[in-house]
Amino acid sequence: MLLINHQHIQPEAGCDEAGRGCLAGPVFAAAVILPLRFRHPLLNDSKQLKPAERDQLRYVIEKEAEFYAVASVDNIEIDRINILQASFKAMHLALEQLSQQPGFILVDGNRFVPYGQVPHACIIQGDGIYASIAAASILAKTYRDEYMQQLHAQYPHFGWNDNKGYPTLHHRKAIREHGETPYHRKSFRLLPEELEVNEDL
Repeated sequence: MLLINHQHIQPEAGCDEAGRGCLAGPVFAAAVILPLRFRHPLLNDSKQLKPAERDQLRYVIEKEAEFYAVASVDNIEIDRINILQASFKAMHLALEQLSQQPGFILVDGNRFVPYGQVPHACIIQGDGIYASIAAASILAKTYRDEYMQQLHAQYPHFGWNDNKGYPTLHHRKAIREHGETPYHRKSFRLLPEELEVNEDL
C-alpha cells in the first residue's frame, strides 16, 4: 500500500510528469492533493498499470482528490528551454492551477526547481512510494496519451495512438519515410546515425 503523506505540513501535493523521453508532442505534468484517508487497491506507478486501469484510476482521482490540475509545455518550448526545464515548468503550471496552494510538494525524481517559497522533497521512484505522486503520474500519463491519440488522427503514419511519441522503431521508420511534423522535438536526435544509413547499401 502506498504512503499517503511524507510529513505533516498540509496540504501536501504530489507532482509527476509524462513524456520526457518522447520524440514528439508536449510534456505533461500533474499536481494532486489527496484526502489523508484516500486508499485504492489499484493505485500505483502509472507505468505498472494497464491502460484500462489507468483510465479507471483517473476517474477515481478526479472524483475523490481534494484538488488536482494538469498542465503541459509544447515541443516548441521544449526545444527552446530543454526538456528538463520544460518538465519543471509544466509542474509549476500545474501547481499554479490548484484551487488551494500546497504547504509541501512531493516530486517524483531527483531534481526540481523550487516553487516559490513552498518546501519540497524529491523522491526517486516516488510514484511507487507515495499515493499523491502515483495519482499525479496517472493523470499526467492519461492526459498526455489522450492528446497524442488526437494528434494521431492528423498524422496516422507515426503510430502515436500506440507509441505516444516515444522512439520506437516504427516511429523512427515513419520519420525517415515521411519527415518531421510540426510536433516533433527538433532538439532531440530523431534519427540516430545507424538508422540514417540507406537500407539499400
